[in-house]
Amino acid sequence: MAAYIIAHIAVHDPALFEQYRVGVLPTLEQFGGRYLARGGAVTVLEGPLPDRRLVVIEFPDRTAAEAFYASPAYQPLLAMRAAAATSTLVIVDGV
Repeated sequence: MAAYIIAHIAVHDPALFEQYRVGVLPTLEQFGGRYLARGGAVTVLEGPLPDRRLVVIEFPDRTAAEAFYASPAYQPLLAMRAAAATSTLVIVDGV
């Protein structure tokens, strides 16, 4: 069953975040990940939007999503993202 990483991101260092954005795609592809939504226009239908940037990444399953996040290849990118932005990430199983 597919699993999804959903992120709300508030970028405060756009130049550093751009470096992260360029580097992360090959890393998530190694784990079968692909972007479904990434920073496009968002229309709020109900409630407050925690951050302006919304990202949805699909993985083949929860194991792949967790392996991506914990991978040695992602750790330097994770540190870069943490320095460039404030984020909330979750993994959710698909149906």
